[in-house]
Amino acid sequence: MLKSYISLFLKGIALGTANVIPGVSGGTIALITGIFERLIDAIKSFNITALKLLFKGEIKKFVEHTDLYFLIAVFAGVGIAIISLAKIFGFLFENYPIYIWSFFFGLILASVFFVGKRIEKWNTPVVISLLTGIIAAFAMSVLSPATENSNFTYLIICGVVAIISMILPGLSGSFVLILMGNYQLVMIDAINDMRFDILLPVALGAGVGIIAFSHILSWVFKHYRNQTLAILTGFIFGSLSILWPWKNEILLKNNFGELILKKGEPVITGYQHYFPSTLNTETIIAAILIIIGIFTIYLMEKTAKESE
Repeated sequence: MLKSYISLFLKGIALGTANVIPGVSGGTIALITGIFERLIDAIKSFNITALKLLFKGEIKKFVEHTDLYFLIAVFAGVGIAIISLAKIFGFLFENYPIYIWSFFFGLILASVFFVGKRIEKWNTPVVISLLTGIIAAFAMSVLSPATENSNFTYLIICGVVAIISMILPGLSGSFVLILMGNYQLVMIDAINDMRFDILLPVALGAGVGIIAFSHILSWVFKHYRNQTLAILTGFIFGSLSILWPWKNEILLKNNFGELILKKGEPVITGYQHYFPSTLNTETIIAAILIIIGIFTIYLMEKTAKESE
């Protein structure tokens, strides 16, 4: 039993790690590690029945109904990962961007295969779903980010949209926050500085969003499993363009060609991708990290199968 909860805790860390990184989907990691459906079912179990059991003092039944120990183990890992990795990833992205993007590119590239192979039957609706997912993810990748906004209501909306994105495989919650203009504010500044005026409304929106959306996602997954997996596979494949390691930042400029700064830092509006022209040490290390990323997902998939 203890070994099982340690495994869930480690999967939670992987989930939390993914949610910190723009372009990487926590839902994809949940799907690969075999906890996605159980996670959605556990979250949606917080309903009227759960409230009645809680108010009646039937704690044991409440714990069983909500799969509470499972959720505690997973979200403990998620929380620790988000808090501890915010600064680490800030350092890595600043100093070794190609290396860290290469590793994540390998993770997501392998995820396309391992999520796609769960589709049991291919037909026209499934193919259409796959193409829809690819187009939607690619369209999101070329959108320009909004400007930062610390309005209370907007932060709640950010929480709702981000948490839905975080549990939906193939869609990155952090990347959605970038599009909404609040990634730096929420995932870096607020977490590192413990700014509860920012974190509380985001958490409120996340709580409401995850419970409401989990019911919808659970129903769709049960009734249209193959189509859902296909559209999620498309999402994951479409997000690869975001994670391509070799890219130059496109910075926001005014009409005179001068950089527009926010808090002393240039504003990134997108990326210009390129392919390395020379086979140097950096390129070789990046290629090795892509392979390591692929192998990491392979190990996760193997572990999940053994657990099942």
